[in-house]
Amino acid sequence: MTPLQTFLDAKPLYYDEIDLERMPRVYKAVQASLPSPKVIHVVGTNGKGTTGRFLANALLQNGQNVGHYTSPHIVKFNERIWLNGEDVSDDVLEEAHQKLSGVLSKEQADTLSYFEYTTLLAMLVYEKCDYVVLEAGLGGEFDATNVFDKVLSLFTPIDRDHQAFLGDDIASIASTKFRSMQSSAILGRQVHTEVEEIYRDIAKDKGCRAQQIDELLSLSEQQLIRNIASEKGLAAYLQDNLLLALSALKYLGFEADVYSLAASPLFGRLSKIRENVLLDVGHNVLAAEAITRTLRGQKFTLVYNSYRDKDYKKIIKTLKPIVKEVELIDVDDVRIEQEAHLREVIKTEGLSVTKFVTIEEDKNYLVFGSFSVAEAFLKHVT
Repeated sequence: MTPLQTFLDAKPLYYDEIDLERMPRVYKAVQASLPSPKVIHVVGTNGKGTTGRFLANALLQNGQNVGHYTSPHIVKFNERIWLNGEDVSDDVLEEAHQKLSGVLSKEQADTLSYFEYTTLLAMLVYEKCDYVVLEAGLGGEFDATNVFDKVLSLFTPIDRDHQAFLGDDIASIASTKFRSMQSSAILGRQVHTEVEEIYRDIAKDKGCRAQQIDELLSLSEQQLIRNIASEKGLAAYLQDNLLLALSALKYLGFEADVYSLAASPLFGRLSKIRENVLLDVGHNVLAAEAITRTLRGQKFTLVYNSYRDKDYKKIIKTLKPIVKEVELIDVDDVRIEQEAHLREVIKTEGLSVTKFVTIEEDKNYLVFGSFSVAEAFLKHVT
């Protein structure tokens, strides 16, 4: 049998068109052969990873067997499939790959996309789990992760991103995401006022019990959580994610040690990887706005690159108050924008731009742009 990594390497990571019927069709055919843990679906534009990891760790604190499926990875594929506090091992992945190869026909295995196959793979890794925190990849309603029955849906902040697939306006994007809800849902803090009304309307149509953070956590509870999170150095937007995770935990009937929980966010979310280096895998305007609010009053050398489909003009403009210069890092990805276009935009904002070469001890760095930027940086400096 073909080893997992070789098998995955043969699959394209990205598609210009997505077959929306393939994953539901294959899942229906093999559903009886797959485990059925309690699934908590995390959907949104930003904050899915940290919200999911906070919740997974909290459930683990309560003695539950927990899986957390997230994407993409930064350096190694194993990061996507977290099991009871650790990234899954290569041996466990290979074993699950063998099992999945026995469940799927060759045609099914070959035609599934990279993400679709690894989503089913993760569920086999999680066969003994009580709960699986499942992060949506793209969208919600039509995402590969939406084929599973869910005990709860969590919705993180929703903004414009992946417009080619989700639409150009907030109403279209939010509707696509909210239509993934099933029986119960909790809405996190939002930046667009119309999102809440869309959430309530779709929940009513689906007969879904729809709640918000304020309905589950009192204002005094929220303030206590924020105080603890601030002591642990969590940025405000990460505190919002923690509140959503703890709302879900309370809904499920569990409690948490907030002190230890706040100290364990997912790596790559404004992580301090050296004394003078912050790294964040954010890649859209919403992430740039959150980081600019958090780091207000400080100045950084921005290590950056961008995919062509991102609004990098607005991202650079948004980050400008905390950036004194930009250093472009080379990223080996077909989706990356041409360097000349990036340089032109950066210079238009009055910022100097050079190539990233190495870390200098007398500079403070912010690494931002995508998982690919983070991966390129970490490989360069380690």
